[in-house]
Amino acid sequence: MNRTARLYALVEEMRAAAPRPLTIAAFAARFEVSTRTVQRDLQTLMETGVPVRATPGRGGGWSIDPRMTLPPIHFTADEASALAVALAAADASAPYAGAARTAAQKIAASMTGPAAVAAQELAARIVALTSPSDPTVRAAVEQALTTNTVLRLSYIDAAGRESDRAVEPAGLLTADGRWYLIAWCRTRRAGRGFRLDRITAAVPTTEQAQPQDLTELLRGSAGAGAVQPTTLDPLAPPP
Repeated sequence: MNRTARLYALVEEMRAAAPRPLTIAAFAARFEVSTRTVQRDLQTLMETGVPVRATPGRGGGWSIDPRMTLPPIHFTADEASALAVALAAADASAPYAGAARTAAQKIAASMTGPAAVAAQELAARIVALTSPSDPTVRAAVEQALTTNTVLRLSYIDAAGRESDRAVEPAGLLTADGRWYLIAWCRTRRAGRGFRLDRITAAVPTTEQAQPQDLTELLRGSAGAGAVQPTTLDPLAPPP
């Protein structure tokens, strides 16, 4: 069993035993590896965000909260290849890129057999030219969107003019490989799109923003015809 398959199997062993903890010795015997190997695998799971926890003392061990994990997902080779392409598109300049990387690690750990081989072979043939990205700016934008709070930013427009703004985030728009924060601009008192790679500084605040209608803010702009990607349909709230 290779390491990726073993990581997946470790999660499933803990899911099946939950809430009872399992010892490292039990894992080592089950997978015929050393206890040191099991310890490294469990550490990797923790670093990638899998909700495993250790309970010290007699009767303790390692366990997982099954409510915080997905049950086994079986991908076809085509589905696995599609995921490899989609995750490659989430480069370092995209919003939530850090979360995308940990999600990719979890997905990879769940793949076995032909699906894993297909994804690995395609991933080896994908390259990208990355664009400059300020992780501090990206983190501030992500926080403002997630918490629906006012964001203070410095922005350089297409003509090279820099200005400071206080904005209320409405959502994200992607077009031609670029990402835009769509927000109500308090300075201009209108909806505006801010290209993420033109935001030179961003500071999150604790001030709650007013709810903004993304479609309404895009009305009359170049992004007025934007529609939700069909691949996000399964994540859309019920009507």
